[in-house]
Amino acid sequence: MLLAIDVGNTNTKFAVWDGQSWRAQWRASTDTTRTADEYAPWLTQIMTLSGLSFSDISACIISTVVPQALFNLRNLSRRYINTEPMVIGEDGLKLGIEVRIDKPNEAGADRLVNAVGAFMQYGGPAIVIDSGTATTFDIVGADGAFEGGVILPGINLSLQALHEAAARLPRVEIRDPGHVIGKDTVSAMQSGIYWGSIEMIEGLCRRIREEYGRPMITIATGGVASLFEGAFPTIDHFDQDLTSRGLLEIFRRNGGAL
Repeated sequence: MLLAIDVGNTNTKFAVWDGQSWRAQWRASTDTTRTADEYAPWLTQIMTLSGLSFSDISACIISTVVPQALFNLRNLSRRYINTEPMVIGEDGLKLGIEVRIDKPNEAGADRLVNAVGAFMQYGGPAIVIDSGTATTFDIVGADGAFEGGVILPGINLSLQALHEAAARLPRVEIRDPGHVIGKDTVSAMQSGIYWGSIEMIEGLCRRIREEYGRPMITIATGGVASLFEGAFPTIDHFDQDLTSRGLLEIFRRNGGAL
């Protein structure tokens, strides 16, 4: 089986592919100080709940936007899976797509992996919206190329900044308050972040399509995306497995076999 690890700024996702389907997926807080020997007992216990063990895993692929986390996760693969992991962005690893931006080395690993996953599953041209610590809008060309995008603060980051910068504004849950006009501070904040995010997504997608000049499929992924599922017609697909799907495809493109 394949262990696919996607390290984000806030959470790290572990997913196991058994050759036919995603057998199990788990999330943990991203912690650059956590050693391989600290990851191992946690993974051992959580894999056991899914009827898995390290002995079932024969390969590993890692994507990370947090370089400091790579050392310990590489050691995890070496010590407990007995395999050298594939790492997105390292020399010799083929993504199988062209990166059509002015500075290709600046493209985040997660954005490139999402582009691969989106094209394989849905084709192109496409807009991939990934809602995490940052919210990104990435453009996938008709041939699967990564063609740039938009980056802005994520929803939780915006709420945190609002709470920390304004002494009387509390932390609030992200949800639809049921109306736009808030009648108290909490519902006003919830309306602002919920409907404001929807309008931002719809507006940016409209502007991207107008500038691109062609019909585009829109796919949403990331930890926050599910909160908006069904809220508006702009998004064609909600796919929480998009990054894992991209990692699996890159694994295969580089001769990975299970």
